[in-house]
Amino acid sequence: MQTFYSHGKLLLTAEYVVLDGAKALALPTKFGQILTVESIDEQKIIWESIDCKGTVWFEDELNIANNEIATSQKTPRNDNTISNRLLEILKAAKTLNPEFLNTTKGYKVTTTLEFANNWGLGSSSTLLNNIAQWAKVDAFALSNATFGGSGYDIACAQNNSAITYTLEGSKPLVKRLSFNKTFTDQLFFMHLNRKQNSRDSIKTYRDNKSNIESVIFKINNITSKLINSKTIEDFNMLIEQHEILIGTITKQTPIKERLFSDYKHQIKSLGGWNGDFVLVTGEKEYIESYFTSKGYNTIISFKDMIL
Repeated sequence: MQTFYSHGKLLLTAEYVVLDGAKALALPTKFGQILTVESIDEQKIIWESIDCKGTVWFEDELNIANNEIATSQKTPRNDNTISNRLLEILKAAKTLNPEFLNTTKGYKVTTTLEFANNWGLGSSSTLLNNIAQWAKVDAFALSNATFGGSGYDIACAQNNSAITYTLEGSKPLVKRLSFNKTFTDQLFFMHLNRKQNSRDSIKTYRDNKSNIESVIFKINNITSKLINSKTIEDFNMLIEQHEILIGTITKQTPIKERLFSDYKHQIKSLGGWNGDFVLVTGEKEYIESYFTSKGYNTIISFKDMIL
């Protein structure tokens, strides 16, 4: 049996503008996804996906005879978006490595998520990186051939420390760094109770962006200062500046101004705005009291979330 593992992701800076070459600060998470592969005698793939509660949330069966990948006639799923996406990923992996799945046997494949499906920590990117490891192909190339995006999530899947991520042309530049701040006990991640589609977020950005060069310069400066920040006061000031810049370039209202205007510390969107996790700063008791009273109950500390 083969086992592969990938870390989840959170994007602390340069959301959206990372697509155009801005330097992003990204944080791999302690939660990830496992993929196990067992050989079976029949020429097919029996696929099973298990969520963080141990419940099977997706099943499929694919034929891999004659060096081709196809939906099994026993389980037609032509209208199933997940099945079609899985088939697309496996076919793309085979295009990158024609020897992948060229076998007289088959496989029982099981994926296991360590986080809730709707958390937005990278159920797709961790799957892509795991399949890339299995298929022995470049995960960034596989991502470009299927989901697209900047690729920072793939870089997080492959690393166990904070990273900076920059696209130089189409080439990803990844640098590992330490992000151990004295004030991480005042950093928390709060889920907005809704999932944000990454492709929709990218479209919003593409449709609305303006003055991109000057914004990238400013975002790069904020990223560098955040990495070197010494106090929570400096950190708060920088993420507030970041929210204003991204809101201006994408013509969106920052989450604090829109939903939590009376919150006395700072709130920053992570990745696509309007969904998934946000970063909130402040004292634990105040954060939990404030947000749970508004119906937001998924609040995770920095040390429990980040590697």
